[in-house]
Amino acid sequence: MTARERINALVDADKPNLEIGMMAHTILESTQEVCDASGVVVVVAYVSGHPCVVVANDAMIKAGAWFPMTAKKNLRAQEIALINKIPIVYLVDSAGIFLPQQNDVFADQDHFGRVFRNNAVMSAQGITQIAVVMGSCVAGGAYLPAMSDEIIMVQDSGTIFLAGPHLVKAAIGETIDEQLLGGAQTHAELSGLADYVAKDELDALKRVRKTMGMMSFNPNGYFNRISPKYPSLAPELIYHNLPNSRTEAYDMQLILNSMVDEDSFEPYKPDFGQTIICGYARIDGWAVGVVANQRLTVKSKRGEMQMGGVIYSDSATKAARFIAMCNQKGLPLVFFQDVNGFMVGSKSEHNGIIKDGAQMVSAMANSVVPKFTIIVGNAYGAGYYAMCGKAYDPRFIVAWPTAKIGVMGGQQAAKVLLQIQTNSQEMLDDATKKERLAEIEAKYDRELSPYYAAQQLWVDAIIDPIQTRQWISTGIDITQHNPLDKFNIGLTQM
Repeated sequence: MTARERINALVDADKPNLEIGMMAHTILESTQEVCDASGVVVVVAYVSGHPCVVVANDAMIKAGAWFPMTAKKNLRAQEIALINKIPIVYLVDSAGIFLPQQNDVFADQDHFGRVFRNNAVMSAQGITQIAVVMGSCVAGGAYLPAMSDEIIMVQDSGTIFLAGPHLVKAAIGETIDEQLLGGAQTHAELSGLADYVAKDELDALKRVRKTMGMMSFNPNGYFNRISPKYPSLAPELIYHNLPNSRTEAYDMQLILNSMVDEDSFEPYKPDFGQTIICGYARIDGWAVGVVANQRLTVKSKRGEMQMGGVIYSDSATKAARFIAMCNQKGLPLVFFQDVNGFMVGSKSEHNGIIKDGAQMVSAMANSVVPKFTIIVGNAYGAGYYAMCGKAYDPRFIVAWPTAKIGVMGGQQAAKVLLQIQTNSQEMLDDATKKERLAEIEAKYDRELSPYYAAQQLWVDAIIDPIQTRQWISTGIDITQHNPLDKFNIGLTQM
């Protein structure tokens, strides 16, 4: 079976199946070969009715070897399991570290060894880990199933050993075949490593489903949910209400009306700090707090015009207070990002934009309720951070195809970079400047693309906007096993 066939045979077909890092490819420098999904498939799904993370090596990609991005995806999978305290299932079929890139995957803090550290931490926290060894499991990779709580090995195909037959022959002169060295029967009868031997892959996956079905899960029902309602605007209307150009204005409230349950949105201070929309709402029945950038240019009560997509002092102050109130009420926070950054200039500086922006970032960073980030459009500068960027531990962060993520927009960045170049070089004529500007802008625009972000695993997925409700709803559901980030100190110290 392929990796995805194994996953489909394991998970519940009638429940959501969210794939993490589908576009996080690895491109080999020597051959420019594209290794799809970096040789590992990660999903958040349900098995026998219980939410869990599933990690499946793709042996069709370089025998399931680990590239640097493979390690990063595995660590993200473990992070999701850790923060939500849900089981993780490893479908193992891997040749171990990809040796030509071992220097980028072996020795550092967040390299291959971090996976085994997390195995130990999860077991200590009572988070169930089940490893199903369906093919090769070699060298350091052998410790992943060994450090899991249960090991199922498939008869005649699963193998676990520190060194394969060829290396054993070279090292100590012993001649032995794979199954006798480290096959299912060997580890079930001699070493005691294997807990169960399955006759084939389907049998192994059925055993996982049976095990999951017998586990006790007692979510405390912390978050409030009632019967869902359909949004007042059809989700498909997002395509009409969201312009193609990231510089065009639009009403974010219309986008929200296609996201939240009908008649559920209650705005917070709608006439103050209008470039950020804050409000209580329900999404698929779940009570949530919504923080969203407004893209319309608005006029304040003092007669000042405020550009849409920019965070002003009053908007930052409002958002900080609203985030604190959602924490008091125990409401998950959902951020809809389309932000150009914080307002600049002498007036903003004198009004305390740095102080007020820091207050918003601090409130968001110290929030203990689960956070979810949807990148609708621009995600620029410190505004990206304040609206719960990747560094601030959202439970999920996803992007729409219209997203752009970077320090600033392509045109602005190109002009700055060109100025730096021309200041350090001889004067350029207008034609050369124009050509150079176009080159820089094209490169920068490519790196702003959501597909580039997805390849780097800066976002968990690029989703169709109409899938947003399902991602948020499923995300909140799985947080029931660990509803609050009580210390919110990140995976490093968990």
